[in-house]
Amino acid sequence: MESLISNLAIWALPVLLAITLHEAAHGYVARYFGDPTADRAGRITLNPLRHIDPVGTVLVPAGILGLSVLFGGGGILFGWAKPVPVDFGRLRRPKADMLWVAAAGPGANLAMAIGWALLFKLAISSPQGAFTIPMMKMADAGMQINGVLMLLNLLPIPPLDGGRIAVSLLPGRLAWHFSRIEPFGFPILLLLLFSGLLGAILGPMLAMFRFFLALIFGI
Repeated sequence: MESLISNLAIWALPVLLAITLHEAAHGYVARYFGDPTADRAGRITLNPLRHIDPVGTVLVPAGILGLSVLFGGGGILFGWAKPVPVDFGRLRRPKADMLWVAAAGPGANLAMAIGWALLFKLAISSPQGAFTIPMMKMADAGMQINGVLMLLNLLPIPPLDGGRIAVSLLPGRLAWHFSRIEPFGFPILLLLLFSGLLGAILGPMLAMFRFFLALIFGI
């Protein structure tokens, strides 16, 4: 139980920031390109309460952490927030601007991963104290969860961000056909998750991402 509480304390802030700022970034970029829907709904905010999904932001990440503590090993930790409402038809150039709105979420996760990497570098360069180890663990968790969310959301499966980016880049008729996969996107993800294929796909990509972070920042 003590180990579970310790893990929850370390992961809580990185998970909360990674999930909520990912969604806020979508709304901010959508407003920049002409769609005020998220702004009017009060979703362009750093207040996590406006973005939290009780299941995706709290129960799922906590459950994965709990299982990893109880049974050992480590599944890939992930979660989600309430999707920010975007009316793509209100963007100034709907098909082209969709790319930037979709890329904003993974872009926010990349920026946060870099921020956590800098904090990790600061922690290992500082004199050892009471907060050094917890800071390192939290920074490591921040790099991990942001890497997972960035790579997961870049998978080319509508309605994930990667799917929306693909729709934006594909020629008109092909984009329309590809977008029709969207109703099946979540079942496809569940199939990948429970078959183990999702971990097999994301695992090497995440390892490579962490390797480049370590290489760039000397950690």
